Amino acid sequence: MTTLRSRDVVTLTDEEAAAELAALAREIAHHDALYHGKDAPEISDADYDALVLRNRAIEAKFPELIRSDSPSRRVGAATAEGFAKSRHGEPMLSLNNVFGAEEFAEFCASIRRFLRLTSDDPLPFVAEPKIDGLSINLLYEDGAFVRGTTRGDGTEGEDVTRNLLTLPEAVLPRTLRGPAPARIEIRGEIFMEKGAFLAFRTAQEKALEEREARRARGEKLGGAIVVPANPRNAAAGSVRQLDPEITRSRPLKLFAYAMGAASEAPAETHHGFLERLASWGFAVNPLSRRLDSEADAAAFQAGTGEQRAALPYDIDGVVYKIDRIDWQRRLGFVGRAPRWATAWKFPAEQATTTLLDIEIQVGRTGALTPRAVMQPVTVGGVVVRHATLHNEDEIARKDVRIGDTVMLQRAGDVIPQILGVVLDKRPAGAKPYVFPDHCPVCGSHAIRDGEDVVRRCTGGLVCAAQTVERLKHFVSRRAMDIEGLGEENIQKLYDEELVRSPADIFRLGEHAERMRQWEGWGARSKNDARKVTKLLDAIEARCHVPLERFIFALGIRRIGEQNAKLLARHYHTLEEWRAKMIEAKVIGSEAREELGSIQGIGPAIAEELVEFFAEPRALAALDDLAREAAPLPAEAVAAADSPFAGKTLVFTGTLETLTRDEAEAQAERLGAKVTKSVSKKTDFVVVGADAGSKATKAAELGLRVLTEAEYRTLAGL
Repeated sequence: MTTLRSRDVVTLTDEEAAAELAALAREIAHHDALYHGKDAPEISDADYDALVLRNRAIEAKFPELIRSDSPSRRVGAATAEGFAKSRHGEPMLSLNNVFGAEEFAEFCASIRRFLRLTSDDPLPFVAEPKIDGLSINLLYEDGAFVRGTTRGDGTEGEDVTRNLLTLPEAVLPRTLRGPAPARIEIRGEIFMEKGAFLAFRTAQEKALEEREARRARGEKLGGAIVVPANPRNAAAGSVRQLDPEITRSRPLKLFAYAMGAASEAPAETHHGFLERLASWGFAVNPLSRRLDSEADAAAFQAGTGEQRAALPYDIDGVVYKIDRIDWQRRLGFVGRAPRWATAWKFPAEQATTTLLDIEIQVGRTGALTPRAVMQPVTVGGVVVRHATLHNEDEIARKDVRIGDTVMLQRAGDVIPQILGVVLDKRPAGAKPYVFPDHCPVCGSHAIRDGEDVVRRCTGGLVCAAQTVERLKHFVSRRAMDIEGLGEENIQKLYDEELVRSPADIFRLGEHAERMRQWEGWGARSKNDARKVTKLLDAIEARCHVPLERFIFALGIRRIGEQNAKLLARHYHTLEEWRAKMIEAKVIGSEAREELGSIQGIGPAIAEELVEFFAEPRALAALDDLAREAAPLPAEAVAAADSPFAGKTLVFTGTLETLTRDEAEAQAERLGAKVTKSVSKKTDFVVVGADAGSKATKAAELGLRVLTEAEYRTLAGL
């Protein structure tokens, strides 16, 4: 059977598209966490970009199925243990990618449509090489450096100020030279040049050899020694050291390139802002150029690609940003990325190696995911051993067999995807791979629902892999964020039968003495014993998390972070959400219509929510958890002084001065909830030309109807 991912998007049914979007959301979230949260990616940039591109293509064809946990609405990963958290003044989001001139042209066309520009209107850009390092947010107040924070999950990151203060003044200015806003966030990329990285890696390899020699002699070893695979990992690992002196010893550099929150705009154009950055003392990439129009981008892309190998630092593409800052503000953001910028990526690198085995991993939803185990091979200076094979159809389509010589593709610094097989090198007797029809963990049947690309274990609550994976998700940094409950500790607590459900985690205090008897948990020393106390304190600290985290931690299919935020913002409290979801079981009920009206909650997502609350065991587990760790109500929306803060708006008809996307984005920035349908809970209906049935219904319900001009006046536009 042909894999869904190998089929043209236009041939997918609604059900197939929804299933594939769900699988892509899970897969990309997993790789985001590894890349941004642990500096330990396990697939290539090309592999990752292909997943994101496929997700984008399906969303374009099936906009009604766009998930709120979609990769297009998510950025980065949660903060790591050992660092204080710091919230960004403005979200620190990532970029969408394009891979050729045709896609870049469509990106430009989308800007013209949003701004209602004609083909004759110039569209100036600033082009900047995309540095492959660690993104950083630098806060300056009254011209003085105050705090440095990693990207984290885009909203808050790790406070690495102490480490950044070890960088030379020439790399990180402590004081801005000349006039500057009273408060400004400056974004940049910390990186390690290729030559410095090779010298650093050689020194680390030598130190590792010496450490092994000491081990053989029975001498004291000291701390662990890490040999980074590439300059990006070296830079990220250097900044995220708990000991600032280690950071001081690393040859790090910084290019500044963007602005976050600011008390006043220091320039009217992005090119002007780059000039201000240079005048303040920052290094700005000397290859950055202002382009008069999008027609100049292809030549710049080709020229930069030709220089790439000779550059002293790694780049994996070019970032193109609209030069006019007022246009940037109008365009705003969609999901996790700005509408006014994109990264045009370079082609991938390739290599060949031998496929040694295919492992099957079982996820929290029961999905069986194959992973290739390969003979280690160096691709672009990085040694890789594993790659995802996605699903059984992908294996069948490529006819990948154990023992085959396989072609790998890599772009950037991570593990590649398998492109195909070198058939003339296939060993005699190599047999087609037979995907298991039973779960390798619990032995239950593993089935596919219709033409779903994923085979799932039917064991449910009896499958240890699913239970453990759900518990791992529950405590993860982007969910409940319980420090000290990593994968090993969750597995230990499950094996000891102390934790079988999320609520059990909050009852671990009842088993403290038993836990202290375990080796490494208190059996040998007072230091070990403190592990249990520290863990229980961390659990206690997370007894009352924000509602959006609580919802995401439940692990409901299709409910990612963004969906969870939408639900929390709409229903405000756990009690209200629970009651409405139970009522929504009835098709056509007011609660079901209300759920479906939430912007971003499509029919597939609504169905998953209803199914979760219709399952007695799931509801019992939720109630048990709520008794132990009741979540906090959703925070009040920002822009509380806006007349639309906390109000529900519906736009209908053709607007004259704004596009629909621009109007909805502005309303949300003013604290409004924008929905798709009119109900008695709607506060305002903004009508344009040819408003139709929604305007009629608004009149019937006696709702407040605004013209476009009235809306703009109230909104202060």
